Amino acid sequence: MLIITGDAVEALEVFYPYYRCLEEGFEATIASPSVKKLYTVSHDFVEGTETYVEKPAYGLDSHIAFADVMPSEYDGLIIPGGRAPEYIRLDESVPAIVRHFFEENKPVGAICHAAQVLSVVPDLMRGKEYTAYIACKPDVQACGAKYIEEHLHVYENLVSGHAWPDLPGFMREFISLLNK
Repeated sequence: MLIITGDAVEALEVFYPYYRCLEEGFEATIASPSVKKLYTVSHDFVEGTETYVEKPAYGLDSHIAFADVMPSEYDGLIIPGGRAPEYIRLDESVPAIVRHFFEENKPVGAICHAAQVLSVVPDLMRGKEYTAYIACKPDVQACGAKYIEEHLHVYENLVSGHAWPDLPGFMREFISLLNK
């Protein structure tokens, strides 16, 4: 199982899937632009603010750099949200990684701002249905996909979630696809 992320990843959206996969007995690898201790963040909603606020969270070691990932070695892909997707999508290795999982029909889990990463393969997203954090609705639609208003959605090999409160259902559906 491969998780692709970077600094400013939403802590719950990376730790929960990582530990949940380990709990199930899956090997889980965290990939980032370079091998390092990632800076994770906690996003929350505070009364009176029009969007979420960001606070520092825990450090998390990545295991492999994007350039060294061999996607064929992994059975599934999870893309957490936070602010990491806005810059990891610029990494030249990311499109090939993401493309592999869709072309091979392997399970892909994308939550929150992960829609920004899916935008690197718009030809593969065209016609699909998925959800994301509401601020990413334009990213979904720009790919020619249908934005789903639900907080959790499964379409073919893609499990998508709105945000971290949806993680229990998100991981249940993702693990179900992995076990098929």
